[in-house]
Amino acid sequence: MAESPATTWTLSGFGDEIDPEPDMQAAVLLALGARHIEVRSAWGVNVADFTDALTVRLRRVLDARSIAVSAVASPIGKVDVALPVEHEVERLRRVIRVADGLGARYIRIFSFYRAAGHSHDDVRDAVLERMAALAAEAEPAGVVLLHENEKEIYGDTPDRVLDLVESVGSPALRLAWDNANFVQVGVRPFTDGYALLRPYLEYLQVKDAIAGTGEVVPAGHGDGELLETVTALRADGYAGFASLEPHLASAHELGGFSGPAAFGDAARAFADLTRRIGVHLA
Repeated sequence: MAESPATTWTLSGFGDEIDPEPDMQAAVLLALGARHIEVRSAWGVNVADFTDALTVRLRRVLDARSIAVSAVASPIGKVDVALPVEHEVERLRRVIRVADGLGARYIRIFSFYRAAGHSHDDVRDAVLERMAALAAEAEPAGVVLLHENEKEIYGDTPDRVLDLVESVGSPALRLAWDNANFVQVGVRPFTDGYALLRPYLEYLQVKDAIAGTGEVVPAGHGDGELLETVTALRADGYAGFASLEPHLASAHELGGFSGPAAFGDAARAFADLTRRIGVHLA
């Protein structure tokens, strides 16, 4: 029986998990075989606060290393849903300028926190109103918003993520899949969510977690069903980005940190996993 042809996924990673300095971010990614970077912050400045001058400065650094940008990892939607609709729409406009300046098609977003004492049902209409407004801003700009299933936002479980993407119904809203985040809210990612969400899955963020504690660990070392997920993605013909977001040293509201050594450990763990199923990372 003939072997199936090799599959290649494009390796990327959150540069600020390595170091605040983009030169170091690029050097480590290149050493690990990646030619793309996911930009969340540079020089300690979050992308939502980038000026045009800072965007140009970062683009020059990355171009000098022949590094392209897979996505802009914005914090849009990581705020209380009680804020006015225009609050995040205005921030998205600025982030779209950053994405355009960096040559990125994808922008990561979230689906809002809620105040204590409010249920998911209480805030559903407000969340959908804001997500639809964000998608309406993104669509004519030619960018795709990638909703990440972050814990404690509206879309942190597969059923609510599906509700979001299908209710908004925009080609400018798709999903960034994060196995570890699902584990941290008590979900078995592949078992409970893969079939439901695969039609909208357009980007893979790579980290794993232990169910009992929520501790983030390298890919394949936790309960995130990473092997089942990547095996199914390969079988489905996925050929997109796989972006390392290890969170192995610390995590906080706007992101996390690993450092060069732990980031390398995370990259090698994921490469071992994909090698087992015949996926090449480049």
